[in-house]
Amino acid sequence: MANLIGIDLGTTFSAVGTLDETGRPIIVHNQEGSNITPSVVSFLGPAKVEVGEGARRVLGIDQDTIGRFKREMGTSKTYSVLEEEHTPTSLSALVLKKLKEDAEASIGDISEAVVTIPANFANEAREATMHAAKSAGLPVNFIINEPTAAALFYGFQTSVELGGSYAVYDLGGGTFDISIIQVAGQDIDVMATNGVSRLGGDDFDEALQKLVMEKFKAETGEELDPKDFTKNHAEEEKKTLSRREQCLAYVSSRSGRVNISITRIEFEEAISSYIAQTEMLCESALDEAGLEPSGVNGVFLVGGSTRIPCVRESVQRIFGQEPIASANVDEVVGLGAALYAAFKGDRSQLNPIQKQSIDKIKVAEITSKFFGTLAVTEDAARGGLKHANSVLIKKGEKIPYSTTQSFFTMYDGQEGVSCEVTESNSPETDPRFVNVIWKGDLPLPPNRPEGQEIKITYEYDENQIMHCSFVDVESGKETKVDLDRGSGTTTGDDDIDKFTVE
Repeated sequence: MANLIGIDLGTTFSAVGTLDETGRPIIVHNQEGSNITPSVVSFLGPAKVEVGEGARRVLGIDQDTIGRFKREMGTSKTYSVLEEEHTPTSLSALVLKKLKEDAEASIGDISEAVVTIPANFANEAREATMHAAKSAGLPVNFIINEPTAAALFYGFQTSVELGGSYAVYDLGGGTFDISIIQVAGQDIDVMATNGVSRLGGDDFDEALQKLVMEKFKAETGEELDPKDFTKNHAEEEKKTLSRREQCLAYVSSRSGRVNISITRIEFEEAISSYIAQTEMLCESALDEAGLEPSGVNGVFLVGGSTRIPCVRESVQRIFGQEPIASANVDEVVGLGAALYAAFKGDRSQLNPIQKQSIDKIKVAEITSKFFGTLAVTEDAARGGLKHANSVLIKKGEKIPYSTTQSFFTMYDGQEGVSCEVTESNSPETDPRFVNVIWKGDLPLPPNRPEGQEIKITYEYDENQIMHCSFVDVESGKETKVDLDRGSGTTTGDDDIDKFTVE
């Protein structure tokens, strides 16, 4: 039997799912016996690291322990530990290596794997995730958006066939996604998606930590060292406030032990701006889908931060209905990813019952960003020419998607074309407000007149990665970029095998 797994690589916690022999998605326990593994890495020596709960316990105290690096995926951020430089990609690879080893210890060698990503991840972050998985030795051919994976699981587990429009509200440790989907049984069609890559439980922990530090200073007149009340401590008190109206934070400092009382109302006020941001994004997603809240048949909750009472109250206020929660909102993405792994994998390796479980699954994703190129166009308002962003792929296109557009050389004897691939959250024309995710050159033959055709093709694949081609039609010269093959990789990302992971 094939060992196909789905991995939820989270900001604070990660999980691995697979199909059991009856075709049901289940969570694979790690070697410590837990369903979820903290996404934290502690460096114990030059070639030895600890990943998981032991590392989480010293996060914020031990300078050689790093967490929350998923938020930096695709950026140039580096971490200096034990005289070595590490990147978000290499740290994620170490977490994935731990998850792979744990899964293999439980179910045997992994034949295929799927890794999930936030729907709002930029192209660089998607590339970095694929690179981390491959560096960890995982046979990954596909990634899937977290809300889509969650929707797959909710659609699978319900005893009543789903039909119509639903919202997937995904608020985890580091990111927020809201997706509006159309569901018919296990067929899922994504209509709209929105979100932000820096909003989640980590921000709530920081807000609570800051609140405790402010109260400590008010009571003692002293500054509280963050190591005396870390984000881990704040996270535990946050969980208490989800169950009770008040918590008592015990802080040990130079002044001795101090008890700081925090009420749920105080905490909710401290995170109110984040909640307001999620509400605006939900309203935007509904607008993009062309729906009123009353047109949504249900709201599926995903991510540990959806346990916070004011979050659930916010969801109910926006959508006008009680949200639907699985028994464990931390696991639904990993379970959905397991279904997707079986759906995309080699079905000849599945038993008849497993095949029957996934035969009806159909997933239709959409693009989550606008992609374009920088070109010179006419300036109708001022006359003359201007440098502008030209959108080739709009947000919301069904994927996989491909488009080809023609551009033309500007002057006689032009020797080359600057090729630039842009990404943005809105259909921007101003180059100042787009992100250039790749830049290269297309050399041209000499002594040609102006107006020669340059064809640009963008292909957006099933993993939501960009593949671009710039072709000089007359000469056939071409410049290509395959953005899912580790572009932007930082030194050290491939040097994972030297580490022993505990």
